[in-house]
Amino acid sequence: MKRPRLTPYQLSVTALMTAVLCVLGPMSVPIGVVPLSLTNLVICVSAFLLGSRLGTFSVLAYLLLGAAGLPVFSGYGGGLGKLAGPTGGYLVGFLLTAWIGGRAVERSKGRPLPSALGLGLGVAACYLLGTGWFVFQMKCSLGYALTVCVLPFLPFDLAKIALAVLAGGAVRRRLDREKLLK
Repeated sequence: MKRPRLTPYQLSVTALMTAVLCVLGPMSVPIGVVPLSLTNLVICVSAFLLGSRLGTFSVLAYLLLGAAGLPVFSGYGGGLGKLAGPTGGYLVGFLLTAWIGGRAVERSKGRPLPSALGLGLGVAACYLLGTGWFVFQMKCSLGYALTVCVLPFLPFDLAKIALAVLAGGAVRRRLDREKLLK
């Protein structure tokens, strides 16, 4: 079965969310080995507004731009070295956040609680992949990795999910009213 091509509208909104990721993604606060950034907030909003397919395409475009050397990753980093480094698993895990979170939003038609739970599962999948990669790269214990890569970020990520559901819900309702969501 042949998959339908993306419409100009779909390409535009995907490119727009990729651009937002590229602008806000590098802004981070270095609080340890893994910086605190706005990237996953934008990915959650993107998944909420674009759904699983386009949200994942947006993240993939962001990762490809970063892999090509554009300084779009946290701390204005870029290049394949960043993807292959200790935190690269979290970057790749953003694809899971977009896909899983977007599916939950699609299935629940944007209802807040199921959407938030789905986005939470997507972030958890990102944590799983990223932490596994960090342990492999750093040759450290799982306990250490959880202490420096996951536990400090849980409250921030829960707040980002809540913010994404609130902001995404408001924007989604407005776009729906204007018949701009497809």
